[in-house]
Amino acid sequence: MNAPARRRLPLPPLVLPLLAATAIPVPPPPLPAQQIGPANGSLIVAGGALSDPAVFARFVELAGGPAAPIVIIPTAGGGEDYDQFFSGRCPFERAGATNITILHTYDPEVADTEAFAAPLADARGVWFTGGRQWRLADAYLNTRVHDMLRAVLERGGVIGGSSAGASIQGSYLVRGDTRTNTIMMGDHEVGLGFLKGVGIDQHLLRRNRHFDLIEVIRAKPELLGIGIDENTAILVRGDRFEVIGQSYAVIYDANATLDGGGLFYFLAPGDQYDMAAREAFRPSRGQNRLDRVTGTPWPPPDAW
Repeated sequence: MNAPARRRLPLPPLVLPLLAATAIPVPPPPLPAQQIGPANGSLIVAGGALSDPAVFARFVELAGGPAAPIVIIPTAGGGEDYDQFFSGRCPFERAGATNITILHTYDPEVADTEAFAAPLADARGVWFTGGRQWRLADAYLNTRVHDMLRAVLERGGVIGGSSAGASIQGSYLVRGDTRTNTIMMGDHEVGLGFLKGVGIDQHLLRRNRHFDLIEVIRAKPELLGIGIDENTAILVRGDRFEVIGQSYAVIYDANATLDGGGLFYFLAPGDQYDMAAREAFRPSRGQNRLDRVTGTPWPPPDAW
């Protein structure tokens, strides 16, 4: 015979508030960490031959306005020396910037000193000009300068660059060979890593380079390839970017093809891209995903 069910008595009224007061608080779920781009601050990654004044004005604005401390690093250019009269400062001055410092060395031991890196301590914006990206890697990778560049982003500043100054911002260094810039995977393959898991090419359409990143993504399918044409840039905040300027950015994702089989696709000014989700969006009343992009992986090379 089953025992009779035991009756539950209601708790006295004073017990319920006491239990609530002594309960262990449950912390809210953590916010998602940035996977690709910087957690704070912004990046402007430009494809070379940049002349659009709106892009320079956007950089100055993101740095905090005309009086914000801005550092320009011309090392990729390979000149014998650069002084404070370097002409690369002119587009920023035309955009209203009044507090500009030129910072340059080819010696990583110098770049690792507190005295050399001092201008970066207060900088709100840093810009890398064009040339050869391996020179930037040789001079600044894993030095005090590199650490202080990360600190610029951490305090909400902006880092930008054009041509070589674009490619150096990725974690994988495209066209980093010291012999020629036609070698996609050369003797320098590590960038400054402001964009993680990303390889960046530049001068894309102007120099007919739009098929070149396929080699890199075939060899390293985990990477996201981003190609950027001249006079065009991507503005990165967190894991998302917007195309700005006059031409196109191009996406190379080994797990995305066009419905007609194409291995890359174009983003126009105003288009946005989520680098973590690997999804492209075109401006509209809502946020519509880009047409024709499928989740079909690239076919093996022998299937072409």
